[in-house]
Amino acid sequence: MDLKEKLVSSFLAFENSVDVDTYAHDVRSNAIKIFEEKGFPSKKEEAWKYTSLNSILKEDYSVFPKQENALEYPQVKKYFIHDIDTYKIIFIDGKYSSHLSQTTHDGIDVCLMSAALSKPKYQLIIENYFNKAAEKDSLSALNTAFSQEGAYIHIPKNKVVEKPIQIIHFSTGNESATMLQPRNLIVVDENSHVQIIERHQSLTDNPVLTNSVTEIFANKRAIVDYYKIQNDKETASLIDNTFIKQKRESLVSVHTFAFGGKLTRNNLNFYQNGERIDSTLKGITIIGNKQHVDHNTLVHHIEPNCESHQDYKGIFGDRSTGVFNGKVVVEKEAQKTNAFQANNNILVSDKAAINTKPQLEIFADDVKCSHGCTIGQLDESAMFYMRSRGIPEKEARALLMFAFSNNVLESVKIPELKQRITKIIANKLGVNIGFDL
Repeated sequence: MDLKEKLVSSFLAFENSVDVDTYAHDVRSNAIKIFEEKGFPSKKEEAWKYTSLNSILKEDYSVFPKQENALEYPQVKKYFIHDIDTYKIIFIDGKYSSHLSQTTHDGIDVCLMSAALSKPKYQLIIENYFNKAAEKDSLSALNTAFSQEGAYIHIPKNKVVEKPIQIIHFSTGNESATMLQPRNLIVVDENSHVQIIERHQSLTDNPVLTNSVTEIFANKRAIVDYYKIQNDKETASLIDNTFIKQKRESLVSVHTFAFGGKLTRNNLNFYQNGERIDSTLKGITIIGNKQHVDHNTLVHHIEPNCESHQDYKGIFGDRSTGVFNGKVVVEKEAQKTNAFQANNNILVSDKAAINTKPQLEIFADDVKCSHGCTIGQLDESAMFYMRSRGIPEKEARALLMFAFSNNVLESVKIPELKQRITKIIANKLGVNIGFDL
């Protein structure tokens, strides 16, 4: 039995084991039909032309981990941003860990999807927002069909959340191979502001496949800063599907730091529904060995006087492969749009590869839109200059790479997170840098 057949045959037993309302049941039933019809994507599809899932689908994954492996804070402290006080929603093998978490219902809801899907007091939000942004592609539908646990965050209007929220998913290796499908729903109402940090972390060398879906709704004048840290083991693979709907005058930024994992696919989709909206998509990728990272982005400009900014930097070593598919769509009504897209890459090995395809589809005539990509090596003249000033070659290369990625780092709004990312980058480059960027 292959993985698709295993998932489809397991759906009925899963549905009978969870407590959800009628609306969620109907959504799930429709979703499993979509997945059954479409199956897993292949390289025959244009959006997956450069990324094959064959190597990760051959594992015999446990789709329902049987038990939670207890973890103590000292065991996983290094994966937290522990320099600051934060709300925490922590999962171990797909199950909520209450003793590692710090949730709240004090003026805001920072809690669990399982509670939101089953309790009547959340029903209105669920019916208005759950599965309203996610597309009907096969992997998102698969997640919807098995959606049970993840983060539920609702920020009512006129609230500035005083501290960031961390969402961390740990996998411990209880099973020989594990598949996880977390589902996050984030609703930020009018004039509210929230910062969120998300991480998926395997603690085992056993294969792990995570198929995650996050829906974010930013209502009028809301501000959302979202940070994804992807620095997993080389036996872990992540398919991250994030869908963001913005209303008038909202500001949403998503920073993706892709440093690890066997295969990482980021599907990031912005839909602008209103005027004077700002969408920011930035990312840094540093990988080696045979790692594969694929960024697939979409910004859909629907109404006039809006902006979007995409800036992705990649550093690829050994036999690693990078993919960037970035699309900007500007509808006829979306006059006065200002859209910028850039993908710049450095190959530090002649065996590394990058496939990049920035795309613009513009149907309006009064816009400022630009896109571009570069692929190259480190500047030899800059290297010579630094070596002539007594800087060793390894440190000189690292400094040039830091400079290359700095304009992405400098837009991180949480200083402690910026310091953590700087240290991860230094570690990836194999140097100790005596300062923070």
